[in-house]
This record gives sequence, structure tokens and C-alpha cells, in this order.
Amino acid sequence: MASENMTVEEVHKHIRVYLTVFAALAVLTVVTVGVAYIHMPIIPALIVALIIASIKAGLVAGYFMHLIGEKKIIHGTLLLTFAFFVAMVALFLFAYYDQAQVGV
Repeated sequence: MASENMTVEEVHKHIRVYLTVFAALAVLTVVTVGVAYIHMPIIPALIVALIIASIKAGLVAGYFMHLIGEKKIIHGTLLLTFAFFVAMVALFLFAYYDQAQVGV
């Protein structure tokens, strides 16, 4: 296995990366809670929450699921998934605006 041949410096480098990502996730969680206490209209609040959640999901998928160094097919699949995510959010926003205009 490749992990058996790692030097101490390489292990420390990986640990440093994981701790940095963990710290970023912790900070983004605090930011999420802080944004929840800000009274904003629903659409900007939803957009901010989704941006923060997307960044956190990208960090988890990229580093903890080891997708940073994957091949192009994985990146294509992730891009397609992101496109579907954006389409679903757009459908939600269109439905919300349609409902707001009808007055239901």
C-alpha cells in the first residue's frame, strides 16, 4: 500500500490539511448560525444559506471524501450534480415567486 511508505513529514502535511479543513468547517458553521440571527428577507437568506452549505459540502467532498485528486469522470459527475442542484433551487425560487404573485 502507498500509505505504508509515507514519511513523517507527509503524514504531518495531511494532518495539517485535515485540521485546516475542519477549522474552516467550524468557522462556516459559526457563520451559518450568525446569519440565522440576522433578520433578512427569505430569498437573500436562502441564497446565503445555500452558498455556505455548498462551500461546506465542497470541502467535505473534496478533502474528507478524497475527491480533490480524482479523475475527470468524477469531476464531470460532480458538475452534473451541481447543475441539477442549481436547477432544483431555480424551480423552488420560480414556484415561490409564482405563489407570491398569485397571492395564495
